[in-house]
Amino acid sequence: MSLLTSQSAARRAHAASDFGKVAVLLGGDSTEREISLLSGNAVLAALKRRGVDAHAFDPRDIPVQKLASERFDRAWIALHGPGGEDGVMQGALEWFGHPLHRQWRARLGAHHGQAQDQARGGGVPATSRPNMRCCRAWPTLAGALASVGLPLMVKPASQGSSVGITKVKTAAEFQQAFAEASAVDPIVFAERFISGDEYTVGVLQAQALPSIRIQPATEFYDYQAKYFRNDTQYHLPERAVRRG
Repeated sequence: MSLLTSQSAARRAHAASDFGKVAVLLGGDSTEREISLLSGNAVLAALKRRGVDAHAFDPRDIPVQKLASERFDRAWIALHGPGGEDGVMQGALEWFGHPLHRQWRARLGAHHGQAQDQARGGGVPATSRPNMRCCRAWPTLAGALASVGLPLMVKPASQGSSVGITKVKTAAEFQQAFAEASAVDPIVFAERFISGDEYTVGVLQAQALPSIRIQPATEFYDYQAKYFRNDTQYHLPERAVRRG
């Protein structure tokens, strides 16, 4: 999620009126619509509690051109998945005169393979190609069993929130995992499963925030563990908190 402004430099707001008219973009038509509505409505309620002139804006139901014709000053992007996190909405908002930080970065980050290529090009360790296969057809991807090995993760090239991702531990599970991933994106990856702790790090105005170690009770940090289960643990510096 991001807060869009028409200013190139950050500035501090001293009053609710400083934000002007704000569109909270939520919903959309991706596979993550459910979560976008939850997070977007939470943002909307918080802004309204602070006295901000905020309005829900669902691009599935409202033409995006109305962001310009209804004279919104800012937009808070609470859209998830394709159409919201892949540079599409960011590009549209730039076209309407609301510049963001490089919409191509959002597009690049939303494609798992391209993001890994970019990371490797910048000298950041990422999955090596022999341990990852990408294809559009089942017979091609089936060769990953030999080249990648088990266990492995099968995932769509795009999407977020672990949508369409399956951990495959036996050959018998592989084709069903491919079917689930290809149902949400025609490009599918098979990638070597790497065991270890999972961390998330937020970045605010180019400043890295403290890391959080994530400890799911499920096989991996999947959709349910991220949003609905109450047994996922988040270990923050000097303390651990449990969702619920």
